Parts: sequence; C-alpha cells; structure tokens
Amino acid sequence: MIDPDAPAPGEIFRDPVYDGATDPTVVRDDAGGWWMFYTQRRAAHPDPGPGVAWVHGSRVGVARGADGVDWSYVGTLEPAAAGLALRGDGPPDAVDVTHWAPEIIHDGTRWRMYLTEIAGVPTQWAGHERRIVEYVSDDLATWTRRGPLALDSDLVIDAAVTRCPDGLWRLWYKDEAAGSVTKAAVSRDLSDWSPAGVAIGGRPHEGPFAFALGGFWWMLTDEWRGMAVHRSPDAVSWERQGDEDTVILGESGSPDEGVQVGRHGSVVVTGDAALLYYFTHPWWDGTEIEQADAAAERRSAVHVARLRVERGRLVCER
Repeated sequence: MIDPDAPAPGEIFRDPVYDGATDPTVVRDDAGGWWMFYTQRRAAHPDPGPGVAWVHGSRVGVARGADGVDWSYVGTLEPAAAGLALRGDGPPDAVDVTHWAPEIIHDGTRWRMYLTEIAGVPTQWAGHERRIVEYVSDDLATWTRRGPLALDSDLVIDAAVTRCPDGLWRLWYKDEAAGSVTKAAVSRDLSDWSPAGVAIGGRPHEGPFAFALGGFWWMLTDEWRGMAVHRSPDAVSWERQGDEDTVILGESGSPDEGVQVGRHGSVVVTGDAALLYYFTHPWWDGTEIEQADAAAERRSAVHVARLRVERGRLVCER
C-alpha cells in the first residue's frame, strides 16, 4: 500500500495546503532570491467536487528560497482591488475563477505574468473558455491586471514568453481548438500581439517553454509521457530532437518506486547549464487523471533536473 504522504525520491517541493504543486515557473529577483510560482491543484482537498473539479478551483501558489533547491511556502496570489496580491499561508479564498500555469518574465522594467484563467470550477474538460491574461508587478507580490490577450481561440492555456533574436517578443501557447498544438503570437512591445501560426505541430501536447542555451534555442513541450525537445537557430523555426517518440524525463517505474514521467516545467539558465523545474505524480499508476480518485494518484511534487548541450543535443540529467 503506497503512503501518499511519503516523500518521493528527488522531490524538492510539495504544496503544504493541497499537495498538488504543478506547472512550476521559477525566477530570481534583483536581490538574488528565488521565487517559485505554480498551479495549486486541490489534490488533497476533502471535497473538491465531482469529475475534474479537483484539477480546477486552483490559485497560484508561491514559494521562496535562497538557492533554488530549498523552498518555503509563502502563500497564494489572491484577488485584490487591482488584480492579485500575495497572502498568507492558509487555504485560499473561495474560488470563482480558476488560475493555471503562471508564466513570469522581466521585460527590463517590470515583471509580467501571463496566467491562464478559467471561469468557475469546471467539473469536466470541455465547454469552458480558457484565456491567457496579463498582469504586471514591481515586486512579484502585488500584481495589476492588464486583461486577456486576443489570440486565435478562447481555448488557450500554458503561456511561454521571451524576447527572440529578431528583437520581437514571442508568446507560445497550447491551443485546444487547434488539436492541442503549440501556436505562437508576436509583439514588438508586449502591448499588442499578432498571430504567428503553429510553432510546434504533430502529436497533441501542452506546456511549451523556450530558452537559449549552448548556442541554440530550445523548446520543451509536455506530451504526458515525458517532454519533447525542439531546437532552433532563431526561436522561429523548430526541429524536433530525435524521432517522434523521443522524449526526456520519460523514464517511469512502478508506482511504489516514486519515479514517474516529467511534466510541464520551466528552465532557469545558469551559465553553460540550466535547471529544469518540472512536476510529476510520484505515485501515479497510469490512471487517467479524470479517473484518479485516490490521494496518492492525484498528489504531485516539484522536481529539478540539469540540462546541458553536447554536440548540438540537449542532454537532461535527473
């Protein structure tokens, strides 16, 4: 019998409220402190509602640390007069808007967050609009809402944003209306976005994240069986590393080993190497998420892996 409270090998952070930390994004502030923002799924909620309600009804959880390895939970981003504000370490307020997959960047002047928002607490996947909404902040704790982005559909999640070699900002996101592939939009100044078509097609996926390392641009996408790796010289045209079945963090063992596939993460580049923060369901037994009833199957944790480039290939080490 698996103990859902038992630490899993390699985990570096668990959400102390609902034990459902997913979709981590990690940034460093001007003082050298490390911040982790993540989707606070309600994995251990005693009565989250039917169906996939436990995956919804989430806030953005926040943890802080000094070295990127040891983390302390500091609360959730809760609704405030102008947007969102960091508050306390207790359970979040009653939720009328689901928050997923925060993406946070610094534009040279201030912080920007691109957050997936879903009305209410859906109990099923289909039939609910999903939008990417921009917020701005000067301190990572108080966020002013700027509003939703005009993208190709109203079924978009999982934003990733960075400035590319051509001087344009690019936004990549999962468009569920287009078969759950990665689409792109471009902007000169982060104020208006123009559609830029499909960036990564093929097998359905989510959670894109782009970064530069070792003379190339790389994009990771979550295929729910590990992460696909895509390489580019310019962050515009992408080529998959390996064949259509090749992934990193695809290793998995029996549920009692607590080592499962890596899912939706973000990367912090540190010189010639990089840290990939990702989540996993350590005691997952392969059950589809909408059928996961046991706490052990729903539980998730944040892990970190190291990335480096060898002979033009991205190498990942747990």
